[in-house]
Formats: sequence, C-alpha cells, structure tokens
Amino acid sequence: MYQKDFILRMLEMIADLVAAILGLIKNGHTGQASQILENAYRDFLKEDASFFREIPIEKLTTKLLQEHNYQNAHLEILSELFFAEGELQFARGNQKSSLIYYKKTLLLIEFVEKESHTYSFRKQDKIISLQEKISALTRSLG
Repeated sequence: MYQKDFILRMLEMIADLVAAILGLIKNGHTGQASQILENAYRDFLKEDASFFREIPIEKLTTKLLQEHNYQNAHLEILSELFFAEGELQFARGNQKSSLIYYKKTLLLIEFVEKESHTYSFRKQDKIISLQEKISALTRSLG
C-alpha cells in the first residue's frame, strides 16, 4: 500500500509540475519552462533529459522496461514530460521535434493503458487529443 500511495503522490506532483510548465509556455517563458523540464527528468526519473530524448520511438518501452527496470509508473511520468517537451517545441516553432515528442507520448500512454488493464477516461481523452495533434502536424509538415 505504501508504494502505491507513493506512486500516486509522484503522479500528482508531476501533473502539477507539467501544468506549471505549460503555464510558463503559454505566457511565453519558454526558457524557464525548459529549465524546469530539464530538472524534472533528473528529479523524477534519475536520468538526464538527453538520455530519454535519444531513445528511438521503436525501442522506447523495451529499452526502459528491460534494460533499465522502469515500471509503468515511470513510463507514465515520462509520457507527461514528453508531452510538455512537445508543447515546448511547438511553442518554439519546432514542429518536427514537437511531432516526435507527441508520438512518443502517445506510445507511452497507450502502452501504460494497455498494461494496466483498467479504463481511464482521462487517458482516453489524452490519447484522442494526441492523435488529433499528430494528425494535424503530420498534414502541415506534408
């Protein structure tokens, strides 16, 4: 029970942090948002942001689960950080980079949803929203 409570608190903390990052991005403070995001990778996942950025999408879950012993909660945290990265890149006009982060976010959310064997309206809404963002970006990039 203690571990489950700890994980839930971590997920709540990351949700609050991502909300703050998105607020900074919305208000044009992308540099500050970027710095907080960089620190969040280390604080929550004990690796530099570059470690996660360099993992190809096709190896993302395998590498993290098998080689680094991450669990679904870690993947859920990473999906939130990747989403914030996608929003940051989009705000900076880096649509291709944004698209990559959105795709990685979608992959992780779908994986966690499938593995958890529970239905979450929040995750389903996020999946639909991501699919729409990915589709729109893919069309605009040609």
